[in-house]
Amino acid sequence: MPYIKIVGTSHISPESLKKVEETILDNKPQIVAIELDAKRLYALIHKGKERISYRDIRKVGLKGWLFAIIGAWAEKKLGAKVGVAPGSEMLKAVAAAQQVGARVALIDQDINITLKRFSKSLTWKEKFTFAVDLFKGVVLKKGVQFDLEKVPSQKVINTLIEDVKKRYPSVYRVLVEERNEYMAKRLAILKKVQPEANIVAVVGAGHEREIRTLLKKYLKPEENK
Repeated sequence: MPYIKIVGTSHISPESLKKVEETILDNKPQIVAIELDAKRLYALIHKGKERISYRDIRKVGLKGWLFAIIGAWAEKKLGAKVGVAPGSEMLKAVAAAQQVGARVALIDQDINITLKRFSKSLTWKEKFTFAVDLFKGVVLKKGVQFDLEKVPSQKVINTLIEDVKKRYPSVYRVLVEERNEYMAKRLAILKKVQPEANIVAVVGAGHEREIRTLLKKYLKPEENK
C-alpha cells in the first residue's frame, strides 16, 4: 500500500544527514517532499546568493527581516560547532532523490509570506520576552540543553514546543502551527494527485508530530507510515 513516511530532522545534525540518505535510498520513493520553498532551496544550492538583504525589509517587514538575520546567524554559529551547514539535510534529500529517480516536491510556505506574517503578528510582550530569553541563553547559559549532533528526543522537542507556545503564542502560530497546516495539506494533495506514489517527507523534527496528526484528517490510515 502506498504511504507517506515522515523523517524528522535537526537542520545542523550530522545524524540527520545519515538518517535522510538511508531512508530515501532504502525506501526508493517516487516523491521526496522537503521543508523548503523555491527561494530557500535556490539559496542552499547556490550558497546564499538569495540571502536576505536590507532591501527585503519592504517585502517582509522589519521584525521579519531581523528574525531572518538573527536566525540565520544563530544556525550558522551552531552548525559551525558540529561541522554541518544549516539545511545540509535538505540538500542530502535532494541528492538522494536524484539517485533513486524520485521527484522533489517543495512543501513549505513561501518564506516571504511567513516573514511578513511574523512581522505583523509579533507583540511587544513577545519582543520583551525574547530579550530576556536571549540574555539568559547567551549570558547565563540557561535553557534546555541537548546534543547538537543528534536529532533531539521527542521529549525535548515537546518541551521546547510547549515553551514556545506558552511564551511566544504569535510566533508559534506563524512559524509552527500555520506552516504545519500548510505542509500537511501539500502532502495530502501530492497523495491525491499521485495515489500510487510512495512519499518520503523530510521536515524539521519540531513539525513531525503535528504534521502526522493533521494528515489523519486528510488521508486514510494505511497511507501514513
